[in-house]
Amino acid sequence: MDRIILHCDINSFFASVELLDHPELRDMPVAVSGDPELRHGIILAKNQAAKACGVVTAETVWQARRKCPDLVLLQPQHEKYREFSRRLNRLYQEYTDMVEPFSIDESWLDVTASRALFGSGTQIADRIRHRVREELGITLSAGVSYNKIFAKMGSEYRKPDATTEITRSNYQQLLWPMPVNELFFVGFATAERLKAADIHTIGDLALADTRMLERLLGKQGPLLRSYARGEDDSPVRRYDQRNKIKSVGNGITFRRNLTGEDDILTALTRLSDTVAGRLRKYQLKAGGVKVDIKDTQLKTISRQTQLTRPTNLADELRRTAMELIRSFWPSQKPIRLITLTAISLCDETGEEQLSLFREENAAREKTESVERTMDAIRNRFGDNAIGFGQIIGNDIGIDL
Repeated sequence: MDRIILHCDINSFFASVELLDHPELRDMPVAVSGDPELRHGIILAKNQAAKACGVVTAETVWQARRKCPDLVLLQPQHEKYREFSRRLNRLYQEYTDMVEPFSIDESWLDVTASRALFGSGTQIADRIRHRVREELGITLSAGVSYNKIFAKMGSEYRKPDATTEITRSNYQQLLWPMPVNELFFVGFATAERLKAADIHTIGDLALADTRMLERLLGKQGPLLRSYARGEDDSPVRRYDQRNKIKSVGNGITFRRNLTGEDDILTALTRLSDTVAGRLRKYQLKAGGVKVDIKDTQLKTISRQTQLTRPTNLADELRRTAMELIRSFWPSQKPIRLITLTAISLCDETGEEQLSLFREENAAREKTESVERTMDAIRNRFGDNAIGFGQIIGNDIGIDL
């Protein structure tokens, strides 16, 4: 018997939440941007009216305003979004304990065992959509399928406030004619390589030769082919199992040995960016930081420290790691490898104590906006679409 998987995706999440406080703007084009005062700010989210004007997520404010001169820009309020995310997942858990958040506004639900109580997958999805609209004042699109990949694609298929079911009998008709970049996990760079190999649609990928795909993309090639064919048996984790992830880390063996703080900071910039992005993806924060350094004699030394305030921001992870390294490693002593690991993980939606200093809280909110803007750009254009300037032109083997 096939599983029944739902993927619930809130429509224009940031913008929808902001419009609850600004009902007078509901019929106007509205976007949430990283910094509305700067021409080079980035669009984080937009409502349907702005979308109709051609505004897209991750473009610059000046590009959006060229398309839509009347665009109203609102600043993000990330704590408010986290509170709505908590409320949404509590609602989902009334239908199943198999709820796996994918991001702050998306979750998978395995409702296979819930049908006797609540009806078919589409009936459960429609019920959830109705409740979210009535109780929270926002809308979601739901995908229903027998695996997580197709459920995710179902929630993208028709928006806003819609349910799409993708079954074994209709997935070829619905999905195979779509451009290959529309397949979940196919980023911009991968799509370009596939197109260069004359693979333009999801159907082309599903029917492509496995060995050719492996030569083209490595192990990822056959995996993407299996996704295009509906071959995905990855489970939906229970909501209370999210924090079973004990740590999130990243390490690099460098092209040459690091010597001096400038080299170390360049390395930590990339490592902290990667670790912070993964933490935000998993909706987790680090309560501590661990650093492993391997010297030229292949001896590894490890140190760790706890944070006064949990974080999933690259800037804070980098500064903490640098302070830790200064405490035990001579800056001119060569380094072959550094691993940065986030430890003592906790739920990012959990309550935390704010700083007593308003300026510190405002600075942290601004940093979070910048880093989540980078997440949005990478989700749209690929992991290498944007990075920190400090790593550009380095000679230690770190690519942008």
